[in-house]
Amino acid sequence: MKAKALCIFLLFFISFNSFAQIKYEKGYFIDEGGKRIDCLIKNVDWNYNPTEFSYKLDDNTPNQTATITNVKEFGIINIALYKRFTIDIDRSSDDINSMSKSYNPEFKKEQLFLKVLVDGKASLYKYESINLTRFFYSMDTVHPSELIFKTYLVSDNATSENNTYKQQLLDNIKSENVSAQTITACDYTKHDLVKIFTAYNNKPDTAVVHIDKKQKHDIFNITIRPGLNISNLKGYSQISTVNFGSKENFRIGIEAAFILPFNANKWSILIEPTYQYYTATYQTSSIDYKTIQLPVGIRYDMFLNDKSRIFLNALVAYDINIEEKLVLSGNEKDLAPRFYTLVGGGYKYTRYTVEARYEPDHNIVANYGASSAKYNTFSIILGYTFLK
Repeated sequence: MKAKALCIFLLFFISFNSFAQIKYEKGYFIDEGGKRIDCLIKNVDWNYNPTEFSYKLDDNTPNQTATITNVKEFGIINIALYKRFTIDIDRSSDDINSMSKSYNPEFKKEQLFLKVLVDGKASLYKYESINLTRFFYSMDTVHPSELIFKTYLVSDNATSENNTYKQQLLDNIKSENVSAQTITACDYTKHDLVKIFTAYNNKPDTAVVHIDKKQKHDIFNITIRPGLNISNLKGYSQISTVNFGSKENFRIGIEAAFILPFNANKWSILIEPTYQYYTATYQTSSIDYKTIQLPVGIRYDMFLNDKSRIFLNALVAYDINIEEKLVLSGNEKDLAPRFYTLVGGGYKYTRYTVEARYEPDHNIVANYGASSAKYNTFSIILGYTFLK
């Protein structure tokens, strides 16, 4: 049973990687010589500013890689725009263990792709990497400058903030559309800054293009998940080994999926409370095992098109025992819930899902020395998403 389930899961995995389509979308880039090249760009919904990207000239040509050294600008139409600049950037850490004691930013000149958030008379840009977010601005066609925000140490256990960005905004962005009060209350966040720059550009004589448009997507799904469990249990004691055999049982769960807002919405966090049971009798041994299974984990989606996808799940589960009684060769044993892993993969079309899932061997008996009970399950799960 174990070998069969593993083989099925491996077939899912191989199929996913063989047939999942990479999504290239209409875009363009401007090369070092200033030439615009219309193409298809692989949309990976960059969480951090890239230094390269993959593109194809059309659907029938092989993919190529363009890098920051030979591209001045690139964009995916109506989704994202990046421009290359050589600029001063402060990479001071917000981690108190490595935080600077200096109030002033510590600039280093770097060549970066900045993400355009607002493009107009006053433009707003964003740079993000691991544990670092910086915003930049430019007026008219002037080279971008960093909007300065820095946390620094004033003593071993106390920190303070350099909020120079507010003075920069007061000096340059304050207008009839953007009040001093609005700027003073502005946090160093994408939401607040985009709001201010959009308002500033909202004038009759100023054109504005609001970039960084996200494709509409679900952020939270709830799915009802009935299915069939094929479970096995082997009990071991000092007296004998008992094989209760393979049993087919019904399971019912409800899954909540939280879609993470990066990497083209391919990653989700899952929780799926599930009722399941296993009952069997063999000579002087018996098992009555009813539980609420609580799996928590992650899902990776590979989109085939706008309506269908294939996915892989990896979860850690814990059982809440509702009814439990295990007798091995006439001796009753206590059952104890433990953490264990689950792996699965499946296919989703609009609201409908099918998944194959495997729960490897894990012991469900409390600490009884030589006694143990190894339990595993292979599941076929159907699903219908009723909230999205």
